[in-house]
Formats: sequence, C-alpha cells, structure tokens
Amino acid sequence: MRNPNSLEEVAEIQSLLTDIKKEYNDGIRAVLEKNHPNLFRNVHTVPKLKKIHINRGLGLSAQNTNILKKSIQEFSLITGQKPIITRAKKAIAGFKIREEMELGLTTTLRGEKMYAFLTKLIFFTFAQIRDFRGLSVRSFDKAGNYTLGLKEQLIFPEIDYEDVDQVQGFSITLVFSASNPKTRSRTFDRVLNGMILLKFLRFPLKDCGYYEKYTSLPEVNQVWDKKRHLRRKRWSQE
Repeated sequence: MRNPNSLEEVAEIQSLLTDIKKEYNDGIRAVLEKNHPNLFRNVHTVPKLKKIHINRGLGLSAQNTNILKKSIQEFSLITGQKPIITRAKKAIAGFKIREEMELGLTTTLRGEKMYAFLTKLIFFTFAQIRDFRGLSVRSFDKAGNYTLGLKEQLIFPEIDYEDVDQVQGFSITLVFSASNPKTRSRTFDRVLNGMILLKFLRFPLKDCGYYEKYTSLPEVNQVWDKKRHLRRKRWSQE
C-alpha cells in the first residue's frame, strides 16, 4: 500500500487538483492500458466519466415558491448551472399529485463543469461530512454507473450556513462510458471498470480492499455468483 504522505502521493494529488481532465487523458488512461492489457486492449474500452446527474426531490414542498426558488439558487451555486424543474408524468390521487405538478430539480453536468464538480466533490466535500468512513462499492447499478446520496447541502463550500432555511440532500449519479467487447459485457465487468477508474481518481471507496485477497478475476466472479445464489435462496425461503 502506498504511503499517503510520500512525495509521489502528494504530486499525484496536486496534478489531479490542477486539472483532473488533463490528468485522466495524459496519465490515468495510459496507466490503465499499460497495467491492465487484458482488460483494456482497445483505447475505447478504457472507462471514462461521461456525465454527472444531480437530483433533488422536493415532493409537495415544491409547490412553495420560496422553497423552490431557494433550491434553484443552491443548485446554481453548487453546480454552476441552472437546474431543470422535474414534473409529475401522471396524476396519483393517493399522494395528492396532479399531472405536470412540480416535484423536484435535476441537472446534468458535462465537460469542464463536470470535472470541476468532481474535483470539488472528491477533495473538499467528502472531508466536510461528519464521521465519514467512505463510500460502498455496492452503489453501482447494472449499467456500471455509481449513485450516492448526500444528506445536506451545507458540506459544499458555496453554501453559507446562515442562508439555509431547510436542510436538504442530493442524489448524485456518475455515468461512465466504456465499450466492452462481447466477452466482457456482463454487469460484473461494467462495475469493475467503474471501480478501477474511481480508485484512480481518488474516490473514497471503503470496501474495495475486500477483493484484494483474490489473485484473479475468476475468483472474484465466483464470489459474486455465490452471493447471488445465496440471496436468491434466502428470498425463496421467505
């Protein structure tokens, strides 16, 4: 394991802070191709961050004009981009929801804004979370994208504590792009690609070390299949 206080470690973090997009193109992508030739034989199979979705559900509170305007202002400060108001697609009488009713906010970051938000998220925002112990690798979905939830907006440096009337969180989804060959098009391979890239980007995943004791991918795949079988067996008994 590398020493977090070594000069190489400090230099690597500084390069990421300077320009995370340039560091990926000039450094991380080349290292992935060199160190994992069996996984990334083609440059198009190397995982890449495509976009970041940020969502906030307000529910019936969105009918309050002041709450909605405040949320839009917070979104604009945090992401540097004005959000889109999400509306109900159909009416649900039991939840008092009408069709086209305003329910929340969403925004999609690409390009420079995406990398700027990612740098802030990794190196500044997570450090402000109380008793933060890392993020779980189980938050990957079947497409290999990673979703995490933040409980409050106060952890972002742009938000002033005195200006916050109500504590509200976010849902953040990192969408990855990688063209896997047909031999590696399973969910396991998509998750593995995203996990490798996030570790290189210094994303604080806490339970990646669990799989370091296995020497090959087939062994890890067997463990995943075993867990899936046990889970199905437990469901069938309930």
